[in-house]
Amino acid sequence: MQYIEIIRGTSGDLDVRGGAQVINIVLLEAETRSSIAAEVNVDHYHDGTLDPGGSVSVNGQRGALNYQFSAAAEPRYEFRDGFETSILADGTPNDVVIREEYRDQTTKTLTANIGYDLTLNDRVNFNALLGESDPPGTADRTITDLRTTPNQVTIEYDEIPATNSNWEVGGDYEHTFVNGSRFKTLFIVNEAEAESTREAYEVNGATYDKFLYLANQSVNKERIVRSTYSFSLNDTQDLEFGIERAQTILDAQLQLAVPRTPGNPSPAFGGLTPTSDTDALVEEIRYESFVVHNWQLNDRMSLESTLLFENSTIEQSGDVRNKRDFDFIRPKVDYRFDITPSIQFRASVEKDVAQLSFGDFTASVAGGDDDQDALAGNPELVQEQSLRYEANLEYRLPNDGGVLSTRVFYHELEDVIDRVDISTPTRIQSANGNIGDGERYGINLDASLRLGFIGAPEMLLTSGVQLEDSSVTDPFLGIDRRLRQAGRGSFRLGFRHDIPSRTMNYGFNFNHGFTGNRKAYDVDKIEDYNSGDMLTIFVETVGFAGLTYRFESMNTLEGERCRDRYRYTGGTIATGNLAEIEDSCSNTGIKLALKIRGTF
Repeated sequence: MQYIEIIRGTSGDLDVRGGAQVINIVLLEAETRSSIAAEVNVDHYHDGTLDPGGSVSVNGQRGALNYQFSAAAEPRYEFRDGFETSILADGTPNDVVIREEYRDQTTKTLTANIGYDLTLNDRVNFNALLGESDPPGTADRTITDLRTTPNQVTIEYDEIPATNSNWEVGGDYEHTFVNGSRFKTLFIVNEAEAESTREAYEVNGATYDKFLYLANQSVNKERIVRSTYSFSLNDTQDLEFGIERAQTILDAQLQLAVPRTPGNPSPAFGGLTPTSDTDALVEEIRYESFVVHNWQLNDRMSLESTLLFENSTIEQSGDVRNKRDFDFIRPKVDYRFDITPSIQFRASVEKDVAQLSFGDFTASVAGGDDDQDALAGNPELVQEQSLRYEANLEYRLPNDGGVLSTRVFYHELEDVIDRVDISTPTRIQSANGNIGDGERYGINLDASLRLGFIGAPEMLLTSGVQLEDSSVTDPFLGIDRRLRQAGRGSFRLGFRHDIPSRTMNYGFNFNHGFTGNRKAYDVDKIEDYNSGDMLTIFVETVGFAGLTYRFESMNTLEGERCRDRYRYTGGTIATGNLAEIEDSCSNTGIKLALKIRGTF
């Protein structure tokens, strides 16, 4: 490595647009260089499970050829221990549920990146990825009914086989003209396939009585082609034109079966009687054309302006047939002013259009609620839009002493996506839909400080406070409330101490979320979420054979994930009656990890 550049302004020479900062690592020129990096690791979980993993990568350069090949197997095992108490609306104890959930997952990936300089002015890059992350799991529930004497105990068991796989191929070509202008084109093709099945049983001694079969399959495909041409208008202004075409496809099916319903049991539905068999194919063709203007107003001020026009067609077939066209204009202005070499002011205004999740168009698996099997889809869903105002003031302390930063933001929201009522005369039901306009606003205060002023420049302290709020009209109750599960903010604190004489470092990262009124409203229930504090502690040193040894303790405080759920019957949360209050918490426990890595 020759040196590192920190670019705080905007420029037509950058491929990254609108970033607060761009870090550019300039390497020493060499005709041939290569290295092998390897890591082995093992994770220890609070149920005693040991899960190993590792990775290896080969990086090299031979003249005009640059390459990187890597393989990794990352442990993602999880054991979640949960406890729930429930009372009826009059305060009478209802039941107690003890849960134990297991997920045995290892994420495996193979990647390849190849770059070649065809000439001094032409360069091509190719990349590929192949991944597999099968997450099969099981769940045990012990339910004690407190309304009976003696208390009746029910044991339930879930078998949850699942497979996930994905691949991606991409590449780009760039040509630099004699006058310095550039043409670049790229393509990306990817596919992700996921299958999961939940078969739930009631355990009666050695007998397992199946009472639910729920299977979900989905294939997501994406194909993108993007071309840009950038050139200089003069010494202070650059212009870039571009066009992008994207095709996104979702092919999804869901099968639901329960016992003792009219109809014939089917082996394809786990031997139970089918109650739902949905099929959906959703395809979007999207075109984006855009122009980006960079203007260095003077030595201290720069302005980047973007105008993007988006046109898309979304077509759905299968159980529901629907076709819709959308047009959006998305402008953005990014202004930067270096008040002094150490103080920079940034401000931006942007129209944003969020991409839809095609999974919301069709029925999908409901997670986190044992009493709900599946979620309904909504083929009439439209994109959530926002007008975003943001301002940032950054101060870099002298002698690389740290950075102080303040960011304020205000977002005007349109067509907010949340749960809406799609009930029928025989069934209370909801789906994701558009509930109207809203707003989101807040402030972020961030600081990183080297403790050189107390004679310890090797120590770095980082901290941040985020305060936010939001507002939208609830479609069920007609009240003004926060956005779905939107919190009040968080506080984080980090510390790192480098000891060069011993080639080691240690530190911690702590995060605390401000609790209270983080709610999700649905047609027949209201949920209030709280999460415990998160603490990660690490120690790293260079030891035997020049290898780096790192020990980490994650979720050291065993922060719980908790939820209060209020269920209503006889109607919606507006027209029905409160029937039950559930208070549940779960915890994945402390995770200990040992990592050993080296470069050869």
